Amino acid sequence: MGGAGGGGKNGKCYKTYLLLLDSLRAARQSATMRHVILTNEQGHNLGTEDLQKAHAGKGHLHKAFSVFIFRKNRSELLIQQRSSKKPLFPMLWANTCCSHPQEGEGVKESAENRLQEECGFTCPLTEIASFIYRAPDPTGNCTEYEYDTIFVGDIKENLKLNPDPLEIEQLTWKPVEEIIRNLSKNPTIYAPWFPIALHAIFRNSDDN
Repeated sequence: MGGAGGGGKNGKCYKTYLLLLDSLRAARQSATMRHVILTNEQGHNLGTEDLQKAHAGKGHLHKAFSVFIFRKNRSELLIQQRSSKKPLFPMLWANTCCSHPQEGEGVKESAENRLQEECGFTCPLTEIASFIYRAPDPTGNCTEYEYDTIFVGDIKENLKLNPDPLEIEQLTWKPVEEIIRNLSKNPTIYAPWFPIALHAIFRNSDDN
């Protein structure tokens, strides 16, 4: 009899499960990520807009969130390499996860849900700050123009990671000092919002 990871009946069942999981994730994205919430520079909602239209041209300012999960007294950060399937900034390294809140859902609630969907776990999050940035995609595929709210989570236990392959190419723990050094040496391999948000987190820690 074949093992679960090899050939035989169990191996075929496992492959079928993975295909089904990918299909369910794709359906979830199609159903839940069709629009973004437009905002002004003060963070006041201005209605909704289609996801693609909001990123067209120079972009329309809309709400977003960025989640950072730390461990070992914030000496290590869980970072992801964005999937090659992403329409904006594919294959760049970024924070643990990020997305757009949906209408009728609080930003923190949306961030906690998205963490579960993208990475396979969730944890309590704390809001740190918000900032505005605009960044054209280097391939010319539209623009990110976001009012981005930063959330931080701190964990102690070892986690079983289950990244969504439609969203994440790699998901790994990295020493924060190594990330900071690499941001200086190789800034183009990181998503444009990542260093801004990371700096805001540690500035907030210093102030407190």
